[in-house]
Amino acid sequence: MDPRANHMEATFRALRRLYPEDTTALGNRGEEPFPVLISTILSQRTRDEVTEEASRRLFARYSTPEAMARASPRDLERLIRPVGFYPTKARRLIEACHHLLERHGGRVPDTLEELLRVPGVGRKTANCVLVYGFGQEAIPVDTHVHRITNRLGWVKTRSPEETEMALARLVPRRHWLPLNHLFVQFGRDICRPIGPQCPRCPIAGCPSRRA
Repeated sequence: MDPRANHMEATFRALRRLYPEDTTALGNRGEEPFPVLISTILSQRTRDEVTEEASRRLFARYSTPEAMARASPRDLERLIRPVGFYPTKARRLIEACHHLLERHGGRVPDTLEELLRVPGVGRKTANCVLVYGFGQEAIPVDTHVHRITNRLGWVKTRSPEETEMALARLVPRRHWLPLNHLFVQFGRDICRPIGPQCPRCPIAGCPSRRA
C-alpha cells in the first residue's frame, strides 16, 4: 500500500473515532430525497447555518413538490432570504418542482444522470441526494471536502468537480458513503477555512498543519 493510501486509511479511522455516529446508515435515517434536494440547492454559496434556517422556514410552508410548484417566487424569496442568490434560487426551486412533477411523477430520481437534468442541480447537489437521500455510494464535494483534501495533500485541484474526479480514483469505495458527512463535521469543528484548529486535529501527517 502506498503512503497516500495508508494516510487515507488512518484519516478515516481518526475521523470515525472523532465522530463515532454510525455513518454507514446514511440514507436510512428518515431523510427523504426531496428535502435533501431542496436544501442542497439552497446551500450553494451559503453558510450552513443560514441554509438550515431557510430550509426550516421553507418546508414548514411548502413540504412537497406539488405545493412548492404552485408557490409564487415572491413568497419563496421571503422564506429563503438571506441565502445567496435567493431570487434566482426561488425561481429554480419552482422549476425543479415542475420538472419532478412532469418527468418523474413528483418523485426525486435516483440516478446521477437524471438528477443532473433537474433545474438548479449540479454534481454536488446530485451526489448529496444520492448519498443522503438514497444511501448510494457517491462523493459529494462541497467547500469542506475540497478544502480539506487539498490541505491533506490527497489532491491538488482547483475546483470541486476536479476534486470529485480525483477522489473517485483515489478513495476506496467503502469510504465514499461517509466521506462527505465526516469531512463536513471536521471542516466545521476543526479544519476551518479561516483559523483552523490544528492543535486539536487528530490527523497525523497533514502537510498543512500549523503548530
